[in-house]
Amino acid sequence: CHPCVAMRVPVGPLSLLLALSLLSPRGSAGGSCPPRCVCASNLLSCSQANLSAVPAPLPRFTAVLDLSHNNVTRLRADWAPARLPHLHALLLSHNGLAFVSTEAFTHVPRLRHLDLSSNRLRTLDENLFSDLGELEVLLLYNNEITTVDRTAFENLGRLRKLYLGQNRIARFPLELLREGTRLPQLALLDLSANRLRAVPAGELQALPAWLRDRLYLHNNPLACDCLLFQLLDRGHRRHLSAVVDFQDELRCILPGAPASIKILALADQQPLNCSKAREAVLEAHLGDSVTLGCDSRWQGVRSRHWVTPGGERVLGDGGNGSVVLLANGSLQLRALRPEDAGTYACWVAGPLLNETLYVELLVHNFTLHGPHDTLNTAYTTLVGCILSVVLVLIYLYLTPCRCCCCRGTEKPPAPRDDSINSSVLSTTPNHAGGTGEPCGSHIASSAGTGQNGRFKGGGTPPLPTRQGPKAQRKVSDPDSVSSVFSDTPIVV
Repeated sequence: CHPCVAMRVPVGPLSLLLALSLLSPRGSAGGSCPPRCVCASNLLSCSQANLSAVPAPLPRFTAVLDLSHNNVTRLRADWAPARLPHLHALLLSHNGLAFVSTEAFTHVPRLRHLDLSSNRLRTLDENLFSDLGELEVLLLYNNEITTVDRTAFENLGRLRKLYLGQNRIARFPLELLREGTRLPQLALLDLSANRLRAVPAGELQALPAWLRDRLYLHNNPLACDCLLFQLLDRGHRRHLSAVVDFQDELRCILPGAPASIKILALADQQPLNCSKAREAVLEAHLGDSVTLGCDSRWQGVRSRHWVTPGGERVLGDGGNGSVVLLANGSLQLRALRPEDAGTYACWVAGPLLNETLYVELLVHNFTLHGPHDTLNTAYTTLVGCILSVVLVLIYLYLTPCRCCCCRGTEKPPAPRDDSINSSVLSTTPNHAGGTGEPCGSHIASSAGTGQNGRFKGGGTPPLPTRQGPKAQRKVSDPDSVSSVFSDTPIVV
């Protein structure tokens, strides 16, 4: 018999119901495909269906919902009245969308990809996307956005890519990048074709290279600035894609210039005359501790190691603890020595390609440095000069007189029978008798000092006391005749 006859089975109502359930995705329990939409497994495509609202009800099994190229101008909180636990991609581009409720994403907490590009959004309100804790990609380019609230991207701890290009943003949203706390995993930020006139180049330079590699700033009316030039020049030398791929579109405006010029062409050009900054040059002093950063442009680094100027490979602690490889890949040098100067190389094994970074370390051969030490040195020098001047003034004007106690004592006239050999210019009187006695200090110093207060090593000893009328005479000082600068008047 024919084989088909043996396999022929009568078709009943139960068999027909089973066949229809197999053709419908997830069966009737998951919901039917909305009109004017195409359902394929868990994909729901309603693109170019001339819809003015989101179709309802939506199947619970929907994982990807495409509503692009329609007329959905307002996205209210009730567009998804029931929870859609499997929805991870929502496409709403090219809808003329002008309003999005802050509660619009309450029932889609598993959303990872949200496309709101090419619409008419003007502001990003407070906590607009705060319910999307698992969002990874957010497309907002080609809108009319002028204001970005500081809390619009709160709780987006997993966001990796944020596209804000082709809008009307005039202020750089630095809070999206600062400290990496608000968007800790952000790896791409597109701000191209906006109305930015200035960017914080100094703070952007401090960002890791893997983030600067995906920071797009081209086609903005930026004002020419040397810090901006150095930021982009470093990126060009590091082959960062955001600079290399759009170097012709990275332009700026000089004051009074009729047209914009390339930012990378500002080197040695008037009136700014910007100079190229040296890449990764670190200066330190003897005894300091420094940390050399390995600023790779790869985010998922598998391994890295350093090579010292002497060719030594550093994988961990080395040099009795003076060279330490930190957990973040940086190299720490402690108690710098002159031989630590040179060029260090950091070898990085990235997820796609390897990269080698070079850091030049300059060690100055002195320890006193910095503004604080300079101030101390200048202060010490000034105090020393003032003290020197004070001491000179004291010496010139306040030196006490050697005979201050004798100034009031009147000297008696010398006897006429003094020896002719007595000194007429002596600093001390030749007679010890008479009515006036010399002061005690003078007598004490006369035994060991000579003219002008100088010490006499070998003076003439006094003769024994003689009896007679001339017993009061003393031996005259033979050296006193030569003293012509005595403080006493000449005796006639």
